[in-house]
Amino acid sequence: GKMGEGRAYSWDGVFNHLEMLEAQAHEAGRKQEEKKQQEEKLASLKERVEELRIQRDKLQAKVDLQKKRLSGKEGIMSDAAEASAGAVLEWKIRSIKGMLQLFYLTGISGKLTKQGVCFSISTAYEGTYLDSYYLDLLTKPAVRIHRHSVPVFIPLEQIAKRYLQTDIRRFLSVLSDHLNAYAGRRYQADQLQEHFSDQLEGSLQRNSLCNLLVFNYKVPSGDKTFPFSARLIYRDICCSLPTEVMVSSTVKAPEHLEETAAAHSELFRHMALHKAFCTFSNTEE
Repeated sequence: GKMGEGRAYSWDGVFNHLEMLEAQAHEAGRKQEEKKQQEEKLASLKERVEELRIQRDKLQAKVDLQKKRLSGKEGIMSDAAEASAGAVLEWKIRSIKGMLQLFYLTGISGKLTKQGVCFSISTAYEGTYLDSYYLDLLTKPAVRIHRHSVPVFIPLEQIAKRYLQTDIRRFLSVLSDHLNAYAGRRYQADQLQEHFSDQLEGSLQRNSLCNLLVFNYKVPSGDKTFPFSARLIYRDICCSLPTEVMVSSTVKAPEHLEETAAAHSELFRHMALHKAFCTFSNTEE
């Protein structure tokens, strides 16, 4: 019977070996599939880069041609005309070259569309991500805004009039400053209402741009509390801290509370609204 045992042992060995080979084959297959996917991804990226290169070269050729044509007209064309004729095409070349990695760190990203570029501008306040807004630009025949989700009270048209044709980077960064400041002001007002409603008298009033905030709050003194009123004005709408602050007691209050009002006013001018309220709460405790 020893031979039978030997055979059983060797079959087990064979099966184990087959299983091992199968597992190895499976693993190799998986790796190959991954590699294939990566290669495909790489190939499509290379293709995109090639498309952009071709597009850039075509545009460059157009610019050169334009310049030749202009200089060929016996110098009738002035330098200014020549410069402006080539400017839009040169802008397109520059934008394509720089677009893909240009704004990533500032919360602005862009992707090419069939007719132009679509930008996305993200807003944040002190590390908290807030909203994103999109801006769809057409680049032919001139650069113009096709569609967007920028709120109506942001002066988009003025910013576009000033920078869109001449300096796209500046246009986007100025627009981003406006959006971030607005989002920051709105966020502070929301935080104040959400976390300090017990100290507020009534609700906080604000305009749509959140560059005027008015609210009443209670200040404890001794065993009483006194109503204070605050009015915050943000004349610089690219800023999320107020340029003017008025804090006053709405009733006849003890004299030392005037100092409190002045101290609060100073805090509101230099610190996020909800953080200023945190500071009061801590000092009162």
